[in-house]
Amino acid sequence: MKVLAMVLAGGRGERLYPLTRDRAKPAVPFGAIYRIIDFTLSNCVNSDIRRIYALTQYKSTSLHRHIQFGWSILSSSLGEFIEAIPAQQRIDEHWYQGTADAIFQNIYTIQQERPDLILILSGDHIYKMDYRKMIDFHLEKKADLTVGAIRMERRLSREFGVIQVDEESRVVGFEEKPEEPKTIPGDPEAILASMGIYIFPTEILVRRLIEDARSDSTHDFGKDIIPVMIKKDRVFAFDFRRGDRGGTGYWRDVGTVEAYFEANMDLISVTPQLNLYDPQWPIFTYQSHYPPAKTVLEEEGRMGTAINSIISNGCIISGGSVKRSILSPRVVVHSYADVEDSILLEGVDIGRYAKIRKTIIDKDVQIPPGMKIGYDLDEDARRFTVTGSGIVVVPRGMRL
Repeated sequence: MKVLAMVLAGGRGERLYPLTRDRAKPAVPFGAIYRIIDFTLSNCVNSDIRRIYALTQYKSTSLHRHIQFGWSILSSSLGEFIEAIPAQQRIDEHWYQGTADAIFQNIYTIQQERPDLILILSGDHIYKMDYRKMIDFHLEKKADLTVGAIRMERRLSREFGVIQVDEESRVVGFEEKPEEPKTIPGDPEAILASMGIYIFPTEILVRRLIEDARSDSTHDFGKDIIPVMIKKDRVFAFDFRRGDRGGTGYWRDVGTVEAYFEANMDLISVTPQLNLYDPQWPIFTYQSHYPPAKTVLEEEGRMGTAINSIISNGCIISGGSVKRSILSPRVVVHSYADVEDSILLEGVDIGRYAKIRKTIIDKDVQIPPGMKIGYDLDEDARRFTVTGSGIVVVPRGMRL
């Protein structure tokens, strides 16, 4: 069975601004050493799906560079590849108009590959999943479309497509981001949400995309393709728990600063729901060659400490204190500085006596000695982005 994966990686990520000021959402750093897209790509490789196209569009330079340097791990002589395809306007003068249009504009590429099945994925979710389990389910059901589905709280319905299924998991209804959703039978506080994971037989997908392209629609899988197919095709929902490699049902859409912050903080809990240390399901990425991290006990007795934190290679904690935080490579925390509940991206330098709390600091920012961030949100809001829940975001390369 020849499977081709198409990863939708062109997201603008407006709700993640300013982290997406200079990069696409799938390229945003996550978990100290990764990019968000690494989780989807790792799921593919670990599922033995090794023919992968990433469809890019918005501010894609860093994403292309990351895929080029970090994902040249497959064997081209065996027909394996992970390749980024920028929006090319091959069919008309428009850029991608929706998720379905992004695939439609790459029909030529699909036809060149001649796969039996197309696996369509999103490049901006954090989870661990064996896609082969979903493919087996799809073949067993002789489905025309299989949609990955996960149980979510009812209050989140306006963020997802909501699925209704019968006792055989066949999809009988679909609502895109409803305010009053249909809940799971017997569980009035829960919905069955689409994960943005789709499997199609190639012939069916091409036919439905051409029909959609000729219609006056938004050219989106959730809004247009799925509702139409429910009426005339065999559409099934695959329960994520059957393919979950983490065993905890962990799946996060990190589309907002709050969701991004919380998902990072999940990694430093005592027993994380998302296990990065599983040798049976590694998360691959690109890493530069940095020296090991170190802490420094200074002459006056000030000790560099890190508690309940993730510390990357190249980091130096020199007499400073780090608690419940994530430090990407080449971060330096100087003497008497305190960092709490924060995410510091690559190359951040925290000056002596500085205090940082509940803050995301993007790459290559130097925090001056004595500066406080996260303690006076009104003052912070004059210089930085501050979310409604009080998370401060310092943009990349900002001079302070």
